[in-house]
Amino acid sequence: MTLDERLVQIRPSKRQLEHQKLEFYAFVHFTVNTFTDREWGDGTESPAIFNPVKMDARQWCKVIKTTGMKGLILTCKHHDGFCLWPSKYTKHTVAASPYKNGKGDIVREVSEACREFGLKFGVYLSPWDRNCKLYGQGKAYDDFFVNQLTELLTNYGDVFSVWFDGACGEGPNGKKQIYDFERYYSVIRKLQPEACISVCGPDIRWCGNEAGHCRKSEWSVVPARTKDTEIIKEQSQHEDSNEFRERKISASDQDLGSREILQNEKELIWYPAEVNTSIRPGWFYHEYENDKVKSLEELTNIYFNSVGGNATFLLNIPPTRQGLFHKNDVLRLQELGEFLRKEFANPIKELNQDEIQTLLQWDVKNYNLQIDLEGAENSSFSEKYTNSTQEDFLSTKPKYIIIQEDIEQSQRIESFDISDQNGRLIYQGTTIGYKKIIRLQTRTNKIILKITDCRCEPKLKRIGIY
Repeated sequence: MTLDERLVQIRPSKRQLEHQKLEFYAFVHFTVNTFTDREWGDGTESPAIFNPVKMDARQWCKVIKTTGMKGLILTCKHHDGFCLWPSKYTKHTVAASPYKNGKGDIVREVSEACREFGLKFGVYLSPWDRNCKLYGQGKAYDDFFVNQLTELLTNYGDVFSVWFDGACGEGPNGKKQIYDFERYYSVIRKLQPEACISVCGPDIRWCGNEAGHCRKSEWSVVPARTKDTEIIKEQSQHEDSNEFRERKISASDQDLGSREILQNEKELIWYPAEVNTSIRPGWFYHEYENDKVKSLEELTNIYFNSVGGNATFLLNIPPTRQGLFHKNDVLRLQELGEFLRKEFANPIKELNQDEIQTLLQWDVKNYNLQIDLEGAENSSFSEKYTNSTQEDFLSTKPKYIIIQEDIEQSQRIESFDISDQNGRLIYQGTTIGYKKIIRLQTRTNKIILKITDCRCEPKLKRIGIY
């Protein structure tokens, strides 16, 4: 078996495939930190400070849905150990707070609102609990953690994602906990078999930073040892640090999946990337950041580079102390949703898998696909341009090309070129994977796609021109 034949045998699980289809989903960071104006709590915070008097999970979900996101992951417990549900295994929960006179359950409210608005619901549960006295005592702490994980996975309906980070510091006894991740994974597989385990888990990997930076070439087929990167305590986050949160991908890990990197690897896995960042500089709400919400340009660039770069996009929106998304965040999200709907509502032309296969030509050097835009009228085009001539249409510039591989047949394309009707090169790319969004501005009545390097024969699923 050649190296290429071996590589294309590595394919996504059903849960990974369904997760990639979500493309864009929300993170919501909410806990006692929201009320202490901190990013990390130390576990000594009194539950009495937690009282979001206008708490409205339906507002969150309505905004998230309008933006085009398809799911929501809630920080059910951050490093401070405060639980947003009335856990039976600690008193440090919403049940000890003034919220709804101790009868509230934020996790339930959010999970129910997600179902109402057709969003997937996911949970973040920090392995590091700075309030729990068992932390650092090995199995005793793992038992405690598994009990809380079980509560979240059995009492709140279907869960699409369990999101772990590797934060790991000293406990009250001066010892660090060695997390029994394999045990945690087995509990998740048993209770929520369709859920992907993200970052410190075997299903979805972290892109390497929290600032929205992406690789030029993102591979989903990577060395199996990649999955252990974030769970090694020496590489985990030990304190609240801007340097850690905003660290860029280093040159050494820009390439995770080229032939050169993989040729001597004994074990390979399908391990797609997730890009996570916050709409503000911080992950929790701070009033002084009300004027620091990311611009529409920043968010669209991250979207194109993540969703359009073979990754998923997890965007954090932190609720205020009242329990609402701030108006500045809401306005920006509405702008983003409107932008995405406008840009991708009416394709000039779309080709499905069968149509692509019919047009695809192979020669000694590469695969060629010529897409004629002349006469490219679909129902959306006809409806929008009923008073326009074909010449008027062709005087406009195609803005985007979306290419998707059939990743059920693995990720195959290593490089490709796009030229116009005169053979003039207008774009050069590397990997494609689940989705590649190419931004361009050119007048042309023909798109010529040349696949210049591929692992075995290409398996394209869709091409859309907008």
